[in-house]
Amino acid sequence: MSGGPKHTFRGVVLRTDPSRVRGALKTVAAQKAPPAVRVGREVAGRAGKGVSVIHGLPLAPSELAELATRLKKLCGAGGAVKAGVIEIQGDHRDRLVAELRKLGYDAKRSGG
Repeated sequence: MSGGPKHTFRGVVLRTDPSRVRGALKTVAAQKAPPAVRVGREVAGRAGKGVSVIHGLPLAPSELAELATRLKKLCGAGGAVKAGVIEIQGDHRDRLVAELRKLGYDAKRSGG
């Protein structure tokens, strides 16, 4: 048995040369794309009243509050920031997506 490969697992030869591995790992910085911002509508837990919900904004809590204020004024509606998510009362998804795109975010409408 001295003629066989040194690294085997149940008869399968394991490669040890990392340059030969298919799909070599890329650095995290090279793969990191701008975060996807999603604008959806939720009614759960609100007695049937719908709110527009914005997920995925890469902002600090104070910046989220400022952006929420701006978006609430744009829509002429109330709202809140809860757990890193902006909620605007009513169905304003199209208006919110257009405004977020003007601000440079890759915003998409989610849901139906």
